[in-house]
Amino acid sequence: MTSTISFAPGYSEQEDDQPVEVAHAAVDIVAMAPKSPPRVSLVIPTKNEARNLAWVLNQVPACVDEVVLVDASTDATRTTAFACRPDIRVVDQARPGKGNALRAGFAAVRGELVVMMDADGSMSPSEISRFVYFLDNGFDFVKGSRFMSGGGSLDITRFRRAGNRALLWAVNSMYDSNMTDLCYGFCAFNRRYLDHLDLSADGFDIEAQMVVHAIQAGLRIAEVPSLETQRLSGRSNLRAVSDGTLVLRAVLRDHHRGISGRVVQSVRRLERSHRAVRATSPLEADVVSRSD
Repeated sequence: MTSTISFAPGYSEQEDDQPVEVAHAAVDIVAMAPKSPPRVSLVIPTKNEARNLAWVLNQVPACVDEVVLVDASTDATRTTAFACRPDIRVVDQARPGKGNALRAGFAAVRGELVVMMDADGSMSPSEISRFVYFLDNGFDFVKGSRFMSGGGSLDITRFRRAGNRALLWAVNSMYDSNMTDLCYGFCAFNRRYLDHLDLSADGFDIEAQMVVHAIQAGLRIAEVPSLETQRLSGRSNLRAVSDGTLVLRAVLRDHHRGISGRVVQSVRRLERSHRAVRATSPLEADVVSRSD
C-alpha cells in the first residue's frame, strides 16, 4: 500500500493572538510503519525421545517464536520438554505415524512460517535460520539437503543412500525437477500454502509427498545444505524397505504427465479394480467368514 500524505488546516496563535493557518501533515502511520517479521513455528514430532529432546530444545534459535511438540510418548518426553521450554505447546498424537504427527502439528501452529525437524538430535536447530532466511526472501518451500555442497550425512547407510538416489531420480524424472535430496525431514514452508501441499500421508512418506505436491503447486522451492548426524541415543523408527515402498507409492500416486504418467495411473486403476472385485466376490467373502 502506498503511503499518502495530505495537509489539513490548523491554527497557531502568535503574540497578537491572531489565528494563523498552518499546515499539519496527516500521515498514514500504519502504512509507513515497518512491517513486523513473520512469526516462526517449529514442529517437532516425538515418540520416547526424553534422552534427546533437551539437546534439541536448548539449541532452538531466537528466530523461533513457538515450538509445537506432537507427542506419542510413554517416557518422560513431555516433562523434559516443559523443563527446557515452559512455553512449549504440546499436541496429543491421535494416530501412529510421523506423517500423522506432522499434520497435527501443522494444524496447530500459529506462525506464518513453519519449520519441521526431528527430535533425535540428528538435525541441528542452529540451521533453522537458513530456512527462515529463504522464506523471508521470496521462497515458499525450503528443503534441507544432505547431498548438496555444504551438506552431509554421518548416519545414512549405503542401502538407504542407494534407495534415496533411486527415489530421487524418479521424482526428478517424473516431475521435471532438480532436487538433490528427497527423504530428509528438515523442511520449512509458508503456512499460506498448507492447503496446496494437500497432505494426507501418515508415515515417513509425508516428506516425499510434501516435495511432490510443492512441485505440482508451482511453489518457489529452495534447497539449503544440512548436516545429518547420528541420533544421540535410542533406535530409529525408520524401516528402510517398508518405508521406502511407501515413499515410492507417494511418488507414483500423483504422476499423471506423459506416457509414463498414463501407464502409472492405468496400473493404479487396475489395482483398485482388483481390490474392489476381491472385496465383493463370494469366494472372498466365504474365506473371510470362515476365518472369523
